[in-house]
Amino acid sequence: MASVVLDRKRKKRLEQGHPWIFQNEVERIEGEYEAGDLVNVATHQGQVLATGYINPASQIVVRIVSYTSLESMDRAFFVERLQRCLEHRERFVEGTNAYRLVFGEADFLPGLVVDRYADVLVVQILSLGMDRRREEIVGALIDVLQPAGIYERSDVPVRKLEGLELRTGVLYGDCPRYVRIMENGLELEVDIVEGQKTGYFFDQRENRASLSKLMLGWGKRSGVELREVETEPEAGSRAAVRKAPFNTNGKEVTFPYWDGATVLECFSHTGSFTLHACKYGAKKVTCLDISEHAIDSARRNVQLNGFEDRVEFVVADAFDYLRQQVSGLEERKSRGAGEQTKKVDTSKPIGKQGRTWDVVILDPPAFAKTKGAVEAACRGYKEINLSAMKLVNEGGYLVTASCSYHVRPELFLETIQAAAADANKTVRLIEFKGAGKDHPHILGVDEGDYLKFAILQVHARL
Repeated sequence: MASVVLDRKRKKRLEQGHPWIFQNEVERIEGEYEAGDLVNVATHQGQVLATGYINPASQIVVRIVSYTSLESMDRAFFVERLQRCLEHRERFVEGTNAYRLVFGEADFLPGLVVDRYADVLVVQILSLGMDRRREEIVGALIDVLQPAGIYERSDVPVRKLEGLELRTGVLYGDCPRYVRIMENGLELEVDIVEGQKTGYFFDQRENRASLSKLMLGWGKRSGVELREVETEPEAGSRAAVRKAPFNTNGKEVTFPYWDGATVLECFSHTGSFTLHACKYGAKKVTCLDISEHAIDSARRNVQLNGFEDRVEFVVADAFDYLRQQVSGLEERKSRGAGEQTKKVDTSKPIGKQGRTWDVVILDPPAFAKTKGAVEAACRGYKEINLSAMKLVNEGGYLVTASCSYHVRPELFLETIQAAAADANKTVRLIEFKGAGKDHPHILGVDEGDYLKFAILQVHARL
């Protein structure tokens, strides 16, 4: 087996658990090899530290797969690793038949992602070393999980950095385009062929469940209160007392979700946050995405769970939509009695602009895919969070996330704080989390710590 000898001046990232060896960390390579082969990784003094597969065409020249001697990545190797992955998910992921089964480096299978959708598996093979072992991977997945089908979604640009072509298609069995899964008691339909990434984002599962504390307790703001009402007694029995909601006019409210929040979900994708908002009692949800396909998916999922009467769908760019609502809100304020500081043209109707919500949810795609894009990404995060804060009703909540690894948690919170200052708001951090338990994170591998999820309460500055 060939050996990759590390430079003596390198940082000791490998010894601290990081599974990548970069080109600039290598002093020399001894022995013959082919791209994708297993190689030993040794210090400049000859001490073997690990075994990994090599790709001299990639900036990540070696990806570590074992810290002990390993002769081959055969079917048995993958069976053993996959069984470990399954044991972890069965221990920590409950109430669902779908989750991320393999999370690359964090599951000691660098360059491989496997998502489970009930009895269908979706595979992403991201590196040359794993690509060469596609047959062994498929065989091991069949051995461990006995799926009805395995579908490949290796259609991500990172493959080009490994010198690989993009690939999609059936690898095994029967793979319907749409599969149904369960999450937190909700039924969802996932498009594994055309949906983003592998079709669904499992990393927010626990975070979506956090909406349960935000959806109720809003009726009093609109003047609805519970009162005791005597019911007509049946013959020979005493009158019973029940509690019922009444509005300010003294009329009983019959709408069952009178105490629920009004919610705006931006970047909705399959509408997963919308579904959870409805499940936990939201009164009305605006579900927004720029993609017609995404909104079609969200609409099907809303219908699947019987929430049609509480959800409206909007196909629009989230940045534009938020700006328009803020502009309309400012226009309404400028038309308020006694507040005009300049002449206002009131002949132009405001229309549906200027709306506000009790809860605004922002779950955008990654704005920074490289370190050089961080500054522009922070401008984007600041803009949408600033607009969202202006549209949250007093004392309401902003639920905001970032999946840009290069925007570190401290920077993300600093950006939100800067947005709050510009919006003249005070925000209280209620919850701050990362990805779910099926997305473990190896300490020392910052690249795996990518998701930031925050719940903030928004107050005007008094």
